Amino acid sequence: MATIIKHEADCVVAGGGPAGVMLGFLLARAGVDVIVMEKHADFFRDFRGDTIHPSTLQLMHELGLLDAFLKLPHQEAHHFSLDLAGTIIGADFTDLPTVCKYIALMPQWDFLNFLAEQGKRYPGFRLMMNTEVTDLIEEDDRVTGVRATGPDGAVEARAPLVAGTDGRHSTTRERAGFEVESLGAPMDVLWMRLPRKADEADEPALIAAAGRILVLINRGDYWQCAYVIPKGGYDDLKAKGLAAFRSELAAIAPFPADRIDALKDWDQIKLLTVAVDRLRQWYRPGLLCIGDAAHAMSPIGGVGVNLAVQDAVATANLLAAPLKAGSLQLPDLQAVQERREFPARMTQRFQILAQDNIIRQALDKTTEFHAPLLARIGGRIPTVQRLMGRLVGMGVRPEHIHTPDVLAAAAPAK
Repeated sequence: MATIIKHEADCVVAGGGPAGVMLGFLLARAGVDVIVMEKHADFFRDFRGDTIHPSTLQLMHELGLLDAFLKLPHQEAHHFSLDLAGTIIGADFTDLPTVCKYIALMPQWDFLNFLAEQGKRYPGFRLMMNTEVTDLIEEDDRVTGVRATGPDGAVEARAPLVAGTDGRHSTTRERAGFEVESLGAPMDVLWMRLPRKADEADEPALIAAAGRILVLINRGDYWQCAYVIPKGGYDDLKAKGLAAFRSELAAIAPFPADRIDALKDWDQIKLLTVAVDRLRQWYRPGLLCIGDAAHAMSPIGGVGVNLAVQDAVATANLLAAPLKAGSLQLPDLQAVQERREFPARMTQRFQILAQDNIIRQALDKTTEFHAPLLARIGGRIPTVQRLMGRLVGMGVRPEHIHTPDVLAAAAPAK
C-alpha cells in the first residue's frame, strides 16, 4: 500500500487563486498555521482576471506593501468607457477615496506570486503546489480535513477549518453537497491577444454594435481582447472557420483589419464559459466556501478577483483569532457569510441587470441595438461617471485589514 503523506494545520485552504492565497497570507500573518493547496505547478494561467481594482490596491496600502507591489509591471486605467452603439458611457476612478485612483492592469500570476512571497515570510504559511484536493475528510458530520493528490502521491491534511477557495468548478462545494443557485448568463467570452501600437488609446473600453461586443484592455504592446458571444455559440462560430471569425472581429475592432491577421490558429483563442451562481449556504461544520466557490461572478466589470480578495480579508478578520485560539465554532463561519453575502448578491444583481439590458440585446443580430434610455441620459454626466467608478472600483462595502502582523509584533521596539 502506498504511503499517505499526512499534515496538520489550523486551516487548510483548498485552491490557490486570489481568495486562497490572500486568505493564506493573512492568516499566517496573524499567526495561524495554514496550508494552501494549489493543483497546478505554478500560477501561470493566461486570460484570467488581470484587473486589480482600487479597493484591492487600498488593501495593499493598508498592509504596507503598495510600493513593492506597484514595482511589478502594470498599466494604469483611470477611466473605463463603454461605446453602446455610439452612446458613450464612462466610469471615472479619479475621484475615489483611495490612495490609488485607478485600476492596475497586471497578470494574475504576478499578483499571486507576490502574495505567495509575502506569505512565505511567515513560519505558519505553507504553499503546496501541484497538489489537487480531491475529497473532504469527514467525521461525525464535520469536515476535518482534505484528501489530495500531490507530486509525491496521496496527501491528507487535517485542520479545524477547510476553506474552499477552488473557484466556480469547486470540488469542495461539490463534495460538501452544497446547494448551488444558478442565475444564468446569456454569453460566453473568447479571449485573445492582438498587437497594439504605442500611440493608440490606453484606457480599457467596451464596444457594442451590430450584434457584436468587444472589450479591449491595454497590456502594453498588445491588446487583451474579449469577444463576447451568445451562450453556447462557440462550436457554431468555430465551424464557420477562422477567416470568418477574423471578419467578425474586423467589423467591430477600432483598429485596422490587418491587425487581426495575427490570429493564425484557434489555439490563440481561449473560451471562457460564463456562469453566474451562488451557494444558499456557504458553510457547514469545519468547512467554509468563499470567492467564486461561494458566488461565481460574471466577467462584467472585471470584479471577480476583487470580490474574492474582499472575501478573504473578511474571513481573516473574523476567523484568525478563533483559529489561533482553537475555539472556532459554527457561528464564526456563519458570520463570514453574513458579512460577505450582501456585497456578492448586490454585485451579481448589477451584473444581471447589465446582462439583461445590454449584453443580451447587443448580441441579438435580428434587431437594431440602442443603448438603454438611462445610459443615454446619464452616461455623460460626471456625477454618474463617478458613481460608476465607485461601484466598479470599490464595490459594495469594501473590507479593510483588521488582522495583526505577528512579525511586526515580535520586532524589538525602536
